[in-house]
Amino acid sequence: MIKQQLCPLCESIDSQPYYQDKREYYRCPSCFLVFVLPQYHLTSAEEKALYDQHENSATDSGYRKFLGRMFAPLSQQLSPQSNGLDFGSGPGPTLALMFEEAGHKMKIYDPFYATDRSVFDLKYEFITATEVLEHLHHPAKELDLLWSCLKQGGVLGIMTKRVLNQQAFASWHYKNDPTHVCFFAIETFQWLARKWGATLTVQTNDVVILIKNESF
Repeated sequence: MIKQQLCPLCESIDSQPYYQDKREYYRCPSCFLVFVLPQYHLTSAEEKALYDQHENSATDSGYRKFLGRMFAPLSQQLSPQSNGLDFGSGPGPTLALMFEEAGHKMKIYDPFYATDRSVFDLKYEFITATEVLEHLHHPAKELDLLWSCLKQGGVLGIMTKRVLNQQAFASWHYKNDPTHVCFFAIETFQWLARKWGATLTVQTNDVVILIKNESF
């Protein structure tokens, strides 16, 4: 008999096997999150060793162009000199710098490279999470924390590649990164929008924007 697994986002107990390679992947029928079992999570030291190999730099025009997929649509939602938080800023915070160059005021947080959690005591007009959600071990806790840090009318910009279907998942390179443990579908973001009373805008195949309409 297949053991049902607890979804780390909506905490449904009905998640079922979805795919298996070197890891086991389950999908939640309530919020449509696909996730690996906790036994496949790397330790913090193992994660950091992989992130330390990243060579992203604020002087890399290609990296700036990549981040532009988030920067451009989110910028259109912001008032001048907005206060923002880049969550999961990485070893070379570039998106925060791009927003600062555009006149906004930025804070950064990263569990490995910018660990001052006092940033979560503040409220922001916008928060970015770029190539971050797929790494979250506790997405319910971490996303609710970010949402609570947004002011009324605030904007959460998320960039992460999305699950399409089981057939595409089988050959999807994105799942092969051992630090990637949560995979969101468009239905997952729709579920989040309903939970938060948010307005969801799908920008591209890997960028969504959620606007905070209600207190949460």
